[in-house]
Amino acid sequence: MKVLLYSGGKKLVRESGVGQALNQQEKALKFGSVDFTENPSEDYDIVHINTVLPDARKMAEKAKRAGKKVVYHGHSTMEDFRGSFLGSDTSAPLFKKWICGCYGTADLVLTPTEYSRRLLTGYGLTVPVTAVSNGVDTAFFQRKEGQRGRFRKRYGYADDTKIVLCVGLPIERKGILDVITIARQLPQYQFFWCGHAAAALLPPHIRRAIAEAPGNLHFAGYLSREELRDAYGGCDLFFFPTKEETEGIVMLEALAMEIPVLVRDIPVYEGWLENGVQVWKERVRPGFANRIREILEGGLPDLTDAGRRTAEERDLKIIGKRLAVLYNGL
Repeated sequence: MKVLLYSGGKKLVRESGVGQALNQQEKALKFGSVDFTENPSEDYDIVHINTVLPDARKMAEKAKRAGKKVVYHGHSTMEDFRGSFLGSDTSAPLFKKWICGCYGTADLVLTPTEYSRRLLTGYGLTVPVTAVSNGVDTAFFQRKEGQRGRFRKRYGYADDTKIVLCVGLPIERKGILDVITIARQLPQYQFFWCGHAAAALLPPHIRRAIAEAPGNLHFAGYLSREELRDAYGGCDLFFFPTKEETEGIVMLEALAMEIPVLVRDIPVYEGWLENGVQVWKERVRPGFANRIREILEGGLPDLTDAGRRTAEERDLKIIGKRLAVLYNGL
């Protein structure tokens, strides 16, 4: 059995969660001893597709005509398309129709969580949909000496400065407006946003809010994996106020790095992340601001050991073995 891990459009999505998921699958398949290629010219038995770009759908249809099995990864939903880029809200129903057409070409659809599986089956898909975590490389993302110092030296922060880290595309769905407001309300702390999106793709009110962000909110743009690991290791709190996710790879990375994590209380976390166990959860801005103060001033229990264990349950070695079983089942 040989798997074609289709990487068409990889450059377009490399700074997104889908791009990171594709990179992780390469590692996972190696851990799972799965024979795979990224060259469509080579012979293969199964094609595994991650994007919903037009070239990916054509690849799926070509594979079906050739009698190959198709695995489509359901990273995208109508719900997480909303609140992203310019025009995404009005075009969300069309996006739903498009992704249903893409996923409908598959013999098996994989999606990161039970929550996203329920969303996709609710669209009326007739193909099997199975939940498999995107996973996290816990060998790479682990706290080590030197990370905090490198991060703070690079950006000019003192060791005793309290730093809140946010990672993701600076879009409304990811909570950028909440972070801007809360940073303004909490000038005693420094906020650091990692992630980049072309300004032309952002709605005017988001561009304006970013331009008028307070001085204690710093935009670092896209960071390499090594730089991001140092950012995790150098901060005091990971804040992830996203309003909709199919899982949240960066949140898994933060858990693996054993730093406190504060997330929005949304359905995707139900059943595997509990408030006060692995993470802290809040819903609205006043709650976020109060919780950030409590965490940074040492007023709450340390949850980082439990967070690390949750990340280890989703290690790429485990995910690779799971994917191998599913491929063989086809």
